[in-house]
Amino acid sequence: MYYIAGLTTPIPPQAVEGLAVFTTLRFFQYGISRTRAIAPFAKSESGAIRTSPTTFIGRAVTPIHAIASFVPPVAYVLCVAGNMFTQPAWMQRMSLSNDYFQQETKVALRIAACASTFVLLRFVGRTFAHLGNQWHAIGRREKPRVVQTGPYAVVRHPLYTQMLIQEALFTVIFWSYAPLVGLGIVAAAFAIKMPIEEDLIMGDPAIAAEYRAYMQRVPARVIPFLW
Repeated sequence: MYYIAGLTTPIPPQAVEGLAVFTTLRFFQYGISRTRAIAPFAKSESGAIRTSPTTFIGRAVTPIHAIASFVPPVAYVLCVAGNMFTQPAWMQRMSLSNDYFQQETKVALRIAACASTFVLLRFVGRTFAHLGNQWHAIGRREKPRVVQTGPYAVVRHPLYTQMLIQEALFTVIFWSYAPLVGLGIVAAAFAIKMPIEEDLIMGDPAIAAEYRAYMQRVPARVIPFLW
């Protein structure tokens, strides 16, 4: 049996894995529903994507980070749910070390990471609300504008910040090294993708000067004072 620190109520291991699966499914459901809602709105309000990357890496970078970010959680949900909410032996071999945490602390951290995911989704919703009709995977719409409010007043690519945070949370939720691999690939993809996106924006004379001023006012792309 597992225990939450400070409580005497035992928590079966299947309950912890079930919570992790539920949290992951909610993450997917929220992301898919928000994207499906905002995509047609953005197209109707700001037009189709007028300019897209022309290089191979520019076209490939979005699928790369999408695959890297989604494969670990999808594999976790399918394998754990299909194994009666118990991690298979091959998955347990990728578990984080238990040498530094007591079992009840490990459970508490996993539950806290699940709760943090629901909090993070609220911030994702705020970001989508401020981005509004400018949402796109990568490119520039027919009627572009520079979004500078809300999270965009802190970093220039807050959705990427939130995705990196979620990858880190998945590491704790699954108690596995696998999401860390995804996190590294996603971070590398973002490092390539963000300059491409910003070059596309700077290529539009209608908003280039405004975006240049925005870059000076908000120098951080994803992490204030660091990146």
